[in-house]
Amino acid sequence: MDQQSTPLFQVLQQFTQHNPVSFHVPGHKNGAVFPEKASGYYNAVLKMDMTELTGLDDLHAPEGPIADAERLAASYFQSAHTYFLVGGSTAGNLAMIMATCSRGDKVIVQRNSHKSIMNGLELRGANPIFISPAYEESVGRFTNPEQDTLQEALNRHPDAKAVVLTYPDYFGGTFPLKEMIDLAHYYDIPVLVDEAHGVHFSLGEPFPASAISLGADVVVQSAHKMAPAMTMASFLHHNSSMVSRERISHYLQLLQSSSPSYPLMASLDIARAFLATMSADKMEAVMKSVKEVKNLFEDSENWSIIPAEDPLKITLHVKHSAKEVAGLFEEQHIFPELQTEKQILFIHGLAPFRRLETLKKAIKTVNEQLKNRQRHDTIDIVPFLTGLESITELAIPYTKMDQLETRHVPITEAVGRIAAEAVIPYPPGIPLILKGERIKEKQLEHITQLQRNGVRLQQRDPKRIAVFRGSAEGAE
Repeated sequence: MDQQSTPLFQVLQQFTQHNPVSFHVPGHKNGAVFPEKASGYYNAVLKMDMTELTGLDDLHAPEGPIADAERLAASYFQSAHTYFLVGGSTAGNLAMIMATCSRGDKVIVQRNSHKSIMNGLELRGANPIFISPAYEESVGRFTNPEQDTLQEALNRHPDAKAVVLTYPDYFGGTFPLKEMIDLAHYYDIPVLVDEAHGVHFSLGEPFPASAISLGADVVVQSAHKMAPAMTMASFLHHNSSMVSRERISHYLQLLQSSSPSYPLMASLDIARAFLATMSADKMEAVMKSVKEVKNLFEDSENWSIIPAEDPLKITLHVKHSAKEVAGLFEEQHIFPELQTEKQILFIHGLAPFRRLETLKKAIKTVNEQLKNRQRHDTIDIVPFLTGLESITELAIPYTKMDQLETRHVPITEAVGRIAAEAVIPYPPGIPLILKGERIKEKQLEHITQLQRNGVRLQQRDPKRIAVFRGSAEGAE
């Protein structure tokens, strides 16, 4: 197949060249009805912001250019079928869970998964069996479950309907995924992989292998995270007879908009072509740029770089407050992806970085500003999964939660109670406390320390937490 071709983008280009007259939605009428102060920014995109007109195809029943674009993507990524997603990896994660299990079914799940995985389990009413990740001293955080933990979970729960894993992690860390896939397949259990941060693994070396090539049954990728696609544009790759493609299609129709964005879909077409046609020379230029950027960052005593399997992820382990250091970079208009209590993540793109002098000056300025401040090691924050058993379940199943009343209690009084809401730092979107989980003291210590360090939490009230009432509450 011609991977330089972009059939959906090309048909939108051709459509707009005829200057069509709109007597249809959307209401901006190809950009004619739009505030003047914003039109200069939006006009080019609005001309392509179409609906399901003749010749433009339908995402939920594709037969024309969308179908062609999805076939090209499947050919490039080496999947049996690839779906375009306009609701982010969230829509894909929800769909693959809904398609794989039914209400009350067991699903083995990596405990430090993204909140969209947990939301999918709750919506389905599944019974999650959580496998805890290992803590790696070399990177200072929980990473991935070990194979022995998965083996134990499979021994205890051979009737599980799926295994859900995250690969790579937010910081570009990977693990021996193929061994885990093979292990689950020995039990005839499909493996669903949230590969949101790994769409570029399709490029091969120097990147790790993609979960698709390693044999995962369903893989979801956020094209917008590491490839040149618009925000929310993602892929779902179906690659197995163990998961029904018809059920995947059905749930994507339920979960995605009936009016999907054509600019988002066209950007997926473009992103696939970009990846598929990246030459060795271009890749060499990217890696040279990564080395140059890392060399600039290494010129400091205020932090060190943590190695990662994905070379595009540059993580600084700082000796001052990560919030403080990230703030100093932002004052220089250098914006990192995220900060934790100890680390700051910078993501290099799939093209040479063209503003090395700007970055060099910013790093010099930040180092000079830190020189006059009290230097100290970062606070030793209690990891929130410390002491957790390797295999756990919710204290209350999702199927019973709707039947229970809730109330809010001060965080200081929440130990031992069962959470009726999740507490999530965002980014990266991994819940510190799960809905239905019995709250432990170390989790609350971790939350308090994160709040002191200025980490943003998705929580209704930073001083209180919702818990289930009555006998389920467990602490009264």
